Order: sequence, then C-alpha cells, then structure tokens
Amino acid sequence: MTLRELDHEACTLCPRLCGAVRGEEVGAGVCGMPYLPKLARASLHHWEEPCLSGWRGAGTVFFSGCSLRCLYCQNEPISHGNFGTVVSIEALQEIFQRLIGQGAHNLDLVNPTHFAWAIGKALERPLSVPVVWNSSGYERIETLQALEGKVQVYLPDFKYPDEEGGLRYSGVPDYPAIAKAAIVEMQRQTGPYLLDEEGILQRGVLIRHLLLPGRLQQAKEVMDWVSETFPPGSVLFSLMGQYVPFGRAKETKPLDRTIRSSELRAAIAYMQALGLSGYTQDSSSAKEAYVPSFDLSGL
Repeated sequence: MTLRELDHEACTLCPRLCGAVRGEEVGAGVCGMPYLPKLARASLHHWEEPCLSGWRGAGTVFFSGCSLRCLYCQNEPISHGNFGTVVSIEALQEIFQRLIGQGAHNLDLVNPTHFAWAIGKALERPLSVPVVWNSSGYERIETLQALEGKVQVYLPDFKYPDEEGGLRYSGVPDYPAIAKAAIVEMQRQTGPYLLDEEGILQRGVLIRHLLLPGRLQQAKEVMDWVSETFPPGSVLFSLMGQYVPFGRAKETKPLDRTIRSSELRAAIAYMQALGLSGYTQDSSSAKEAYVPSFDLSGL
C-alpha cells in the first residue's frame, strides 16, 4: 500500500481509522489537524538518547496534534492544545535542509503519525542524514509499510503492555496489540541497529518506555516482551525516568507524583538483569525545564 492510497481524504493514517476529511489548513478527525503539517518548533535538540543527540544535536521537528490523548503528555500545548503553524510540503523540505545545514546528526520527527502522507511527500528525495520516526508506537502497519525506505530509524514508545493502561491513560483499549505489531514491523524494515564509528545511530529501532508512577510491574512486562521478541543486538531499549505530572495527570492518582527512587532503581535493575542494550535515566531528568519551548523557533 502506498501513501497515496492512504490519502488525507477519509483519513486512515492512524489506527483510529476515523475517516475524517482533513483540509489543507482546517483540522478534523481525532487528531484535530489539517493534512498539511502543523509545526511548533524545529531546532537542534540535545536531550534525546546519546546515539541520537550526539554532540551536534538531533534535528528535531515537533508536529502539532496527536492521535492519542495521553492525559500526562509533557507536550500538552501542542498535542492537546494544537498550538503551531501550518507549513507547505515545500517549506517542510526547506526546514529539513536547514537543520541538516546546522549540523544535525539526523532528522528527528516528533509525533509525525497523523502527517505521514505529507511527510512521505517531503521525503521523496533521499537525505544525507538518517530520518528518525519518533512516535507513540500507536501506528498502522499499512502506514509504516508505505514509509519503508524513507525512514532509517524508528523511535517508538511502548507505553502499555495492558489494555487497561491504554484505555485509562490514552483512551485506546487496543494499544498493546497495535504497538507490538507496529514495533515488529519497524524492526523488519530496519534490521539490527547500526551505530557509526562515532556512536551515532544510522539504522534500527530504539524502543522507549516511560516509567509511570505505580506501574513498575507493567514496565517489567514491557521489558519482558522486548527481551522475548528480539534477539540480542537487534534493538535498543531506553528506560525513561523523566516523568513529571502535566495537565490532567496532576489531578489523577497515582500520576499526580513523580517516580519514586525505589521504583526507578528496581526498573533499572530488571533491565540490566534481562541484558537489554540501551539507556537509562536517573531522577535528575524529572524536571519541567527539559520540556522544549514551543515558540515556533526555526519555522
């Protein structure tokens, strides 16, 4: 299936399959977005995993809107509030080239799923750096297949191993099945991860899991699945301890607190015992200061 067949009309780009007719600048559907990209920021970003940020930074493009409705989203002003500005496909290509010219190790496309059609058009010509698809993990197999060859690195979340978690915190009961199938497809496309001589990721899948308060057991289940599904050396894993309550999470227990040190220590120990290759964060990462300013920089 091609991106042309997964057009913006009667949109079926994400697993919601809402069938919305999205205008050039008028939003519609679950994501509330037009089919042309709406952006909130494009700049060099130094707070991704070391294999992505390197020393020059990832060329990060933050897209507005979202097909999920995570009640704890740290990017709430753009994911829920839909802040941003609409750009043409040609302007998006110019933004990509500008970031590459600034020395970006890669193009880091943050929350791009609902703009897959337009992004696919913008990526018709190969670029000189890897393209990173930085997403929630809630992806249609057909959309991912239509992107094959245009994306070199997949950076999916695996948020919930349980349907209850997906429904309660993101409004989607089918999250585990959808995300598992999507991540397997991502790894099929890229093959085993590949780092260059400077430790920068050139190809592969890096799976993220944000440890949430009171959900240590679910974090272990996520890691079990990764360990059981992918042979050693085939994917990277990032255990994130940066959770800070945002939005409605501030009034929702147990999400109204940060991660306890004991929870983070136990999760890291479990990851190490499984022998998963990748990254961990300490408690110092749990600060609102690390959230980028969505001020239309670089647009």
